Amino acid sequence: MTETPMNDTVTRRTVLVATAATAATLAVGATVAATTPTAGTADASDTVPVAAAAVCTLTKEMTEGPYYLDGQYVRADITEGKTGFPLKLALTVVDDDTCATISNALVEIWHCDALGEYSGYVGNNGHDEPDSGTFLRGGVLTNSSGVANITTVYPGWYRGRCVHIHVKVHVGVTLTSDGSFTGGTELHTGQLFFDETVTAKVGALSPYSANTVTRTTLAQDGIYDDGGAASGLLTLTALGSSPTSGYTGTLTLGVEN
Repeated sequence: MTETPMNDTVTRRTVLVATAATAATLAVGATVAATTPTAGTADASDTVPVAAAAVCTLTKEMTEGPYYLDGQYVRADITEGKTGFPLKLALTVVDDDTCATISNALVEIWHCDALGEYSGYVGNNGHDEPDSGTFLRGGVLTNSSGVANITTVYPGWYRGRCVHIHVKVHVGVTLTSDGSFTGGTELHTGQLFFDETVTAKVGALSPYSANTVTRTTLAQDGIYDDGGAASGLLTLTALGSSPTSGYTGTLTLGVEN
């Protein structure tokens, strides 16, 4: 199923810290630990908070898309054994008015696997595989530095869309005994995007090369608007000399709290 863009009118005020200086600071400072905590709240020692002098710029939200499922787990590792190259996300949430970091905000993500299949919808991209209904879905509460650290795998792709991850930011949620969450207020719905050069290298290797669907590039995508960090483009840093070693992905999301 192909997603359709939202109207250009901003339905919620959402910003990203997007200056080159800030991006460079985050790429160096937002270090992801080699082992990721399994608790719902990320470890404050894993990252460095966003610079107080950061400049905030307004950006539009991105469509939720057709594959969202309510009631997902609060967990730092969402892989569930899925094959793919490691991806260590460090997403910082800040207040758009002050750029102050926001702790205890739930950052929730979901995305397809290497073959372009979403849990709960396996088969929509033409591949047959087991469907747990929960793989590559979940999120964590931001730590005292406003950072959500999530371990996943580099996403694949499906018909009509470039490689991306969906993201929501909630505040005021209540954690439930079954490992999920309820209530709260949704502040942001967006998408995270990947550098085309990196994606091309990843896509040429197994298991991604087994995806039989033609890959849509950033330039061909009908939702990504070439706005760089302001549109959710991650800063990617290689974890080794080969794409198989994986990447860290950093970005700062600003929301109206």
